[in-house]
Amino acid sequence: MNTTEALELFYTWQAKLSAYNHAMSLIYYDGATVAPKGTAANRGRALSVLSEETYKLSTSEETLSLLSYLDGHRDKLDAKDARAVYLALKDIKEMQKIPMDEYIAYEELLVEADDVWHRAKEQSDFALFCPVLEKIFETTKRFAHYCAPEKEPYNYCLDKYEKGLTMDACDEFFAALKAKIVPLIKKIVNAPSIDDSCLRGYFDEISQEKFSYELMRAMGIDLEHCGLGTTEHPFTTSIGSHHDVRITTNYDRSNLSYSMFSVIHEGGHALYDMNSDDELAYTLLDGGVSMGIHESQSRFYENLLGRSEAFINYIFPRMQECFPEQLKDVTADEVYRAINLVTPSLIRTEADEVTYCLHVMIRYELEKRVIGGELAVKDLPAEWNRLYKEYLGVDVPDDKHGVLQDSHWSGGGIGYFPSYALGSAYGAQLLHKMKETVDVEKCLSEGNFAPINEWNREHIWKHGCLFEPSVLLENALGEKFDPSYYTDYLEEKYSKIYSL
Repeated sequence: MNTTEALELFYTWQAKLSAYNHAMSLIYYDGATVAPKGTAANRGRALSVLSEETYKLSTSEETLSLLSYLDGHRDKLDAKDARAVYLALKDIKEMQKIPMDEYIAYEELLVEADDVWHRAKEQSDFALFCPVLEKIFETTKRFAHYCAPEKEPYNYCLDKYEKGLTMDACDEFFAALKAKIVPLIKKIVNAPSIDDSCLRGYFDEISQEKFSYELMRAMGIDLEHCGLGTTEHPFTTSIGSHHDVRITTNYDRSNLSYSMFSVIHEGGHALYDMNSDDELAYTLLDGGVSMGIHESQSRFYENLLGRSEAFINYIFPRMQECFPEQLKDVTADEVYRAINLVTPSLIRTEADEVTYCLHVMIRYELEKRVIGGELAVKDLPAEWNRLYKEYLGVDVPDDKHGVLQDSHWSGGGIGYFPSYALGSAYGAQLLHKMKETVDVEKCLSEGNFAPINEWNREHIWKHGCLFEPSVLLENALGEKFDPSYYTDYLEEKYSKIYSL
C-alpha cells in the first residue's frame, strides 16, 4: 500500500463514519422535535445498533493500521489530511479506552435521559430525572478516568468542549468577568427601569414562525440547506455534513423575544456549520472546531448583532408586518430598549447580556462540585436554588424553572456551559477586529449581512476543524484572547442605554 491508496481508504472510512453520524443525528433530531412521546425505546434500540457499528468502525485493527500508516508518512500529507489523521487517531485511542459495552450502554442511557428529562420538566419533578442523571454523572466520571487518568475528571470534561480549558483557567476567566459585571449590574439596578411591555402580550405561533424565517433570511442563512423545527430546548445539529443543518426554536406565545433570539442564536450556529469549505465535507474536519468557538458565533449574532440598535431599526418594519396589532403603537427605539432590559431572571436562555454569565457560573460551579464528589446529584435542586438567590437575587419557584430548565445534562453535555461565557467574550473581541475592515453598523442598518458573513467565513467558518481553537482565534484576532473586550463592550453599551 502506498500513501495515495491509503488516503483513498481514509476518505472512504470518513465518508462511512459520516453516514452513520447522519443517521444518528436524524434519529436524535426526530426524537427532540416531532417523534411521538412513546417512541424513545425504539430510537434507543436503533441508536444502540448504530453506536456499536460506529465503535467497531472506529476501533478496528484495520482502521488503526491504516491511520498508523498515514501517521508514519505525515511528511507526504498536506496540512488538511495530516490534521484529519491526528484527530482520528486521538479519538480512536480515547474510544479504545472505553469498553464497547459501556460505550453502547451510555448511548442508550442518553436516549432514555432525553425522554425522562422532557417528562420531568413538564411535571417539574427533579426526583423523576435524578436516577438517570446520577448515572450520567457517574459514567462521565468513569469515562474521564478511563481516557485521561492523569487529569482531574472535570478538566477532562472541559477539555472535550474547549481544547486546553481547565478549572484554573475558568476560575480566572470568571473572576475577571465578575469583577466588572457585578458592579455594572448594581449601577443598572439603581437606574430608572426600562419598560418591556411591548414584547409581552399574545403572539401566535404561525406569525412567530413567519417572523423566524424573516430573521433567517436577513442573516443570510441558506434555507435550501437549513431547516427550522420546534422543540422544548432549542438546539442546532448538522445532519452528516454542512450541507444539511437543522435549527430549532420554542415559541412562547406571551413573549416575542424568546423565539426571536433563539432563532438568531441557533442561526449563528447554523452559519458556522454550513460554511466549512466544501472540500471538508464528509470528513472529520467538517463543522465547528469547539463549543467555545461555536458559541462565539451564536452569541455574536444573537447579542452583538441581533440586539444592536442598527439591526432593530432594520428589522422592526418586518416585525410590524408579522405582528401588526401588537406593535401598531410601538417604536423601534422602544423595542431596542426592551430587548436590552437588564434584570435578574430565572431562565438562562432568556437572560440579558449583562446577567447571562452569572447563570453560566452557577452551572459551572455545580458541575465542578458534583464531578469532584463535593455535591450529590440529589442535592442539585436545593443548591441551584441557593446560588440563584445568592448570585441573582431571585427565588426559584419550582424545578421546571430551575434545575430542569436546560437539556445539556440529559445529553451528557457536562463541561459544556463555560463555552457560552467564553463564546460571548470571544465574540466581542472578534467584533472589535471585524470593525477594522467592515462597517458593521452600516451593514446592519441596511440588512446586508454579506460583508459580516464573509469576514466570519474567511477568518472562522471555512477552516472547520483544521486548527485548534486557540490557534484559530489568535489567527483571526491577530492577538491573544482578552476578556476585557467583552466587559468593555458591556460597560459602553449599557452605560449609554441606562444613562449611567
